[in-house]
Amino acid sequence: MPSSPDRPAFDADPLIREHRTAAVTLTVTVDGAPPAGRDVVVRQRDHKFLFGCIGFDFIPLANGEPPPGPSTGPGGGSEPPDEATAVHDEALAERWFELFNFVTLPFYWGRFEPVRGRPDTERLLATARWFADRGCVVKGHPLAWHTVTADWLLDLPNEEIVREQVHRIHREVTGFGGLIDMWDVVNEAVIMPVFDKYDNGITRICRDMGRIPLIRTVFDAAREANPGATLLLNDFDMSTAYECLIEGVLEAGIKIDALGLQSHMHQGYWGEEKTLAVIDRFARYGLPIHFTETTIVSGRIMPPEIEDLNDYRVPEWPTTPEGEERQAEEVVRHYKTLLSHPAVEAMTYWGFSDGGWLGAPGGFVRLDGTPKPSYEALRSLVKGEWWLGPTTMAADDEGLVRFDGFLGEYEVSAEGRTAAFRLDEPGETAISVAL
Repeated sequence: MPSSPDRPAFDADPLIREHRTAAVTLTVTVDGAPPAGRDVVVRQRDHKFLFGCIGFDFIPLANGEPPPGPSTGPGGGSEPPDEATAVHDEALAERWFELFNFVTLPFYWGRFEPVRGRPDTERLLATARWFADRGCVVKGHPLAWHTVTADWLLDLPNEEIVREQVHRIHREVTGFGGLIDMWDVVNEAVIMPVFDKYDNGITRICRDMGRIPLIRTVFDAAREANPGATLLLNDFDMSTAYECLIEGVLEAGIKIDALGLQSHMHQGYWGEEKTLAVIDRFARYGLPIHFTETTIVSGRIMPPEIEDLNDYRVPEWPTTPEGEERQAEEVVRHYKTLLSHPAVEAMTYWGFSDGGWLGAPGGFVRLDGTPKPSYEALRSLVKGEWWLGPTTMAADDEGLVRFDGFLGEYEVSAEGRTAAFRLDEPGETAISVAL
């Protein structure tokens, strides 16, 4: 990692080993006796850390629908996709699952229920099940947000908007329980009551109620609907305004399970010092930290004078060879920085393919589906440096084998039998498995 005069080199690896790995003494017995001197095979099956990405693009694939073809005009029809397009999507999905064990699915109210009383429940249920069946933890995003919210709320008085918001939360959180047990409950509450780009029902009620009473209302609704769910407060505002809001929420006795921090880096990589400083500021509340939305671009960097990233609109934003090399380096540095801090439990990347949010070249794969250097770089960490593939060890006379492994799910095999076990805490640990 290059250093500069004002940035000392940061070595994340020792901290990653300290906070994310266990030194394991594993005792194996087969029919009550140690397999002394015989081979035992240990392999990792999953990470405890949540390596995440959005799964929006895979909704058609998960539902057995044809991928969208090119538009045929104002009638809204589409050409039947060719077989190569379907294969392309399946190949993308295979690459996706090589990296990620955690997915965020879209519940933007204006798209999920554009017509009142007609939510897109079945397609999202099928998608959540598709990811869960493949071993992913699934999160819904978001339950309450002033952007991409339902236009029909504007026809209602504020009291009824509140009732509809609570009803929507009960419906989704209950209906998806068991498949989705993690939610970004409130998105971007700092700006919510002062948002002035266009009128919307959620900003109206937030102005009327105030931020903290609104947060209490929607968190209470989500908690009632699924008491065991992990409920997040999420924001892009990393200023003291978010800290003040968090303090007010906690002082009001509202239970938050994790704090969501957004880190879209369209204007350049944050760097280790800024990232660690941000984590430290928010970790002081004693809550797990989730980096909920991260983008690192592989093309030109957005100009620094742009205050609202949504205001930057260009006809084309291509990836470049130089940008791809830079992106790969920064992806490695960013993931290592996050794993070096014990407060961080999850990281969600905001777009697997280029051309996603704002049309930016922020993906791990190009528009044609080919992987960028960043894909290979992250894979070399998640399934290489931070992974224990099938490893053969000889058990001693007491059936003991010793190894170091990243926290997560494992299995051990001996004499044709297999059993699973978990590593949940860093440091030295002793585990016994009976086969």
